[in-house]
Amino acid sequence: MENKFAGTGVALVTPFKENLEVDYTSLSQLVRHVSQGGVEYLVVLGTTGESATLSAEEKTEVLAFIKKNNPARLPIMYGLGGNNTREVLDQIKHTDWQGIEAVLSVSPYYNKPSQAGIYEHYKAIADACPVPVMLYNVPARTSSNITAATTLKLAKHPNIIGTKEASGDMFQCMEIARSKPDDFLLISGDDLLALPLISFGAVGVISVLANAFPAPFSQMIRSALAGDFVEARHGLFNFLQINPLMYEEGNPVGLKQALQQLGICANHVRLPLAPASGPLSSRIQTILNEEKALTAALSQ
Repeated sequence: MENKFAGTGVALVTPFKENLEVDYTSLSQLVRHVSQGGVEYLVVLGTTGESATLSAEEKTEVLAFIKKNNPARLPIMYGLGGNNTREVLDQIKHTDWQGIEAVLSVSPYYNKPSQAGIYEHYKAIADACPVPVMLYNVPARTSSNITAATTLKLAKHPNIIGTKEASGDMFQCMEIARSKPDDFLLISGDDLLALPLISFGAVGVISVLANAFPAPFSQMIRSALAGDFVEARHGLFNFLQINPLMYEEGNPVGLKQALQQLGICANHVRLPLAPASGPLSSRIQTILNEEKALTAALSQ
């Protein structure tokens, strides 16, 4: 299969106005920013997009807007998942699939299903979905892990094309890389672990940081995929200070603060998230003051 999802996918934030309505002007600016920065594809309405606090109508409108405002015609991966399998199947029936290349579907959260339940959940989604499905394993959010054995069993399904692995378990990722079909995509769900995963078979990353730093981040990933890990690690080390601040008060709180300070969108988030605190904002600004020149240098 043609791999449209090698390299850097950016997990787009959903900008809000002060009244917490979706800010489509800023969303358009963000899509232009990441497109010009060289990312390979867009991930719409994942966790970073605050999908948990958007209504069904808002999700439909955001997706439609990005389809129409995608100047580089980048492939779109759409976040569609949940912990009620029947509801997810109903969402599949009512989604306009034109312009969507794949679905990113998070493992069921809160219910804490068995591996058999996780397998059957994804099988039902893959059977019903008219576009390919990407698994999303993020145990820190779901309270359950998709084991390597379950991932490899799901990899045999003709409509499941890969997994976004955010378990942080390198041994598990290596097990998947060792035994997966050649065309099954292993994608990092953690910005700072992307390079080691690429070293043993991952094809890229779905990134949070690429919202703010698309050029240096995507270039780092391309260097790694080309086998130039000396160059890639220089890029990686530039993100060591900023990365933990993106999650300190919840994702995308830190990221939206960085984007505000870069002039791309406001820092408004919806409850139960709260905007970045003063101390966090100050630390992000300090790092950005140093990062701007570096970003410009790496973008040349």
